[in-house]
Amino acid sequence: MSPQQLFTAFSTIVHREVRRFLRIWGQTLLPPAITMTLYFIIFGNLIGSRIGEMGGFNYMEYIVPGLIMMSVITNSYGNVVSSFFSTKFQRNIEELLVSPVPNWIILWGYVFGGVARGLAVGLIVTLLSMFFTDLQVQNLGLTVLVVVLTAVLFALGGFINAMYAQSFDDVSIVPTFILTPLTYLGGVFYSIQLLPEFWQNVSMLNPILYMVNTFRYGILGVSDINVGFALAAIMAFIVGLALLAGHLLNKGTGIRT
Repeated sequence: MSPQQLFTAFSTIVHREVRRFLRIWGQTLLPPAITMTLYFIIFGNLIGSRIGEMGGFNYMEYIVPGLIMMSVITNSYGNVVSSFFSTKFQRNIEELLVSPVPNWIILWGYVFGGVARGLAVGLIVTLLSMFFTDLQVQNLGLTVLVVVLTAVLFALGGFINAMYAQSFDDVSIVPTFILTPLTYLGGVFYSIQLLPEFWQNVSMLNPILYMVNTFRYGILGVSDINVGFALAAIMAFIVGLALLAGHLLNKGTGIRT
């Protein structure tokens, strides 16, 4: 296929994915906005007033970057895993696989569809947060970079989950038992400096910790970990998951029997 044809195939998949979540915005964009507003009210205003400062900022300012990142993670992941599994379940994926479109175009088309939803929800949550606190972004370039990389990483994770899933129950296992615990233990609501040294070291095994802290550094200028190392770790995770997702798609895991 020519570069123009490749771009057309890629943009068609992305456009379809974007239209899909915009068409059902009441299920894809509104619920996370309401959920994050409740987090702002309960954790930021009610509980935060009792906690006081954390990391040199009031509690609301401290948790806002983490809550934005949490919304990006869950929605970029959820969009791809639900969309691609539905395509598998309805046997529509076979039409793509027998077409001349390369598998890597299919993969990145779905991934960027998930990135679009993750960033859209992240933007909505960011706008909502301005009603509760005054965000002053310290490093715009780093902030944008890490949120895009995070959306790509978890969109790839959602794709891999969808490849292995054989039922709708399988789609919910990873978000429920892995993604949610890692998110809540990833420094969204607290600084790991509050933990004993042993648990600080354990927390360093959580990849979400690197994303949340790098994003917090881009907005507030504070981080519990080295930002350069965190960015390198995120990129390494992306490369690893991209290679795995491409291998699974080429092999036909969960598709070809």
